[in-house]
Amino acid sequence: MTSTADPGQVLRDVFGYAAFRGPQGDIVRHVVGGGSALVLMPTGGGKSLCYQIPALCRPGVGVVVSPLIALMQDQVEALRQAGVRAAAINSAIGPEETTETWHALRTGALDLLYVSPERLLGGGFLARLAELPVALFAIDEAHCVSQWGHDFRPEYLQLAALAERFPDVPRVALTATADPRTRDEIVEKLRLQDGRIFVASFDRPNIRYLVRDKDDTRRQLLAFLDGRRGEAGIVYARSRGRVEEFAVELRAAGHDAIAYHAGMENQARAAALERFRRDSGVVVVATIAFGMGIDKPDVRFVAHIDLPKSLEAYYQETGRAGRDGLPATAWMAHGPGDVPLLRRFIDESGATELQKRIERGKLESLIGFVEAGTCRRQILLAHFGETLPEPCGNCDVCLEPGRLADVTDPARKALSAVYRTGERFGAGHVVDVLLGAQTERIRVLGHESLTVYGVGKELDRAQWRTLFRQLTSLGFLVPDAEGHGGLRLGSDDLTRPLLRGERRLELRLAPARAERRKDRRGPAAAARMQAAEAAEADADLLSALKTWRRELARSQGVPPYVVFHDRTLLEIAAQRPATLDALGGIIGVGQAKLARYGTAVLSVLRGQSGGG
Repeated sequence: MTSTADPGQVLRDVFGYAAFRGPQGDIVRHVVGGGSALVLMPTGGGKSLCYQIPALCRPGVGVVVSPLIALMQDQVEALRQAGVRAAAINSAIGPEETTETWHALRTGALDLLYVSPERLLGGGFLARLAELPVALFAIDEAHCVSQWGHDFRPEYLQLAALAERFPDVPRVALTATADPRTRDEIVEKLRLQDGRIFVASFDRPNIRYLVRDKDDTRRQLLAFLDGRRGEAGIVYARSRGRVEEFAVELRAAGHDAIAYHAGMENQARAAALERFRRDSGVVVVATIAFGMGIDKPDVRFVAHIDLPKSLEAYYQETGRAGRDGLPATAWMAHGPGDVPLLRRFIDESGATELQKRIERGKLESLIGFVEAGTCRRQILLAHFGETLPEPCGNCDVCLEPGRLADVTDPARKALSAVYRTGERFGAGHVVDVLLGAQTERIRVLGHESLTVYGVGKELDRAQWRTLFRQLTSLGFLVPDAEGHGGLRLGSDDLTRPLLRGERRLELRLAPARAERRKDRRGPAAAARMQAAEAAEADADLLSALKTWRRELARSQGVPPYVVFHDRTLLEIAAQRPATLDALGGIIGVGQAKLARYGTAVLSVLRGQSGGG
């Protein structure tokens, strides 16, 4: 396409959407005009369109840098289905195909090129690219450039060279997971100081967050999955052994389950990934090696049977559910053995002390989330610098309110103890002071003489730690900015009313140690959300459309969702368009797909109508 192409027209004709969502329109217009940007947008929020449409509107080829081969494959296949000239160059592409791609680049026959950072930065790639018109550079998974991010990759630091070698080409850095500190580092390391920052809401309202105390993990997981047979999902476990064990358990219970972890043979691992991408209703039991870059939109649940390593990792992993905007569930079980294990992983990681402090701080934020007595979505969004004014009504805390405890007095004691110890110690030492512990550190510092020493006997150590994490997640306490583990008081507007007794605070605390052994509650039944489109759609017609899509995708060797998303099929089944023009008005039906598949879709509709 050319620089005269209208972004709105491209959105409608190529991708089949009537209007931009959220900040998409502003981002697209800014980049089409030659501006660089940092784009923070949740998984499933439409990040790809923010660079794909400008690449089609500006002269030259759009170069997309991604570390994820699976995502490149999905994106290229989906773009080709939409009539866009796209290709990829990475380690999975053979020499012959790479040569053909370079020929297409030189002759102007490509709109978008996906490339791994290693390929882009090596072998004279940039020099060859400099001889061609480049529309833009898109740097996906931009959090990889930050040591504060959850997936730091040193090679990403070299992408700063793009600013020097291509000063007139706009650069767009995109990520779904970046707290304020990570954002600052992305801007600095990728030299985006002159670009704009666009922040969409991190909220994924279609995802229901459910957190459970571990009781019998196998039983709890099977109970959760019992009503989800035939749905695609991911179950994350911390180790290869756990993955294999639970994959066997799920198959024995009648689920179409497969294992995926780094210890498998390459061929078996690739086959597992391909089955998940191309088949419906497959459950993958995996370590965190699985899922990065998976573009499958119809994943209906993500379950964690062990704690992830950080809140950022949790957000990214759960974000693989419900990319199509339809209802999905993020389910997690955690127990007392998870945290010590994660702490040991950090201590034995071989990382620098700075990085270990960073990881410990992230772990504390995660623990604050799972132990929270307030809306989980509010805590999750607050971690990314976003405020949700009201509880979400779609997490376990909101849906299954437990008995809240009045913790006003213990909370005041906690804040006072942080203040009187100098606002420079971590929760462990402050809890020791509150409990009147006789440690060497307390004696050396003289903290046994403080008025708060020994005043916290009403809670045991585990309860105090839970309270400190919740106070931190709510902003009453703030970790020190350098990641050393110390705590300081939050803003005066928040802490002063509590300290003065002008505000009550109710939170959910774990039972006292003696009571915890008695509490063996099973998981509460979760109400299932129903999509409006699904309620209106004819089940037989939807099944026929999915069967047609599956057979077509199999004949082309592509995943079904790159032909049409479930959401598009739901709308077709609900609206029953009778003409090509009407079908062209359905979300996700662009001009290329209308020309390619329109007649066949209408034939399926007529066949079902005649059969009914």
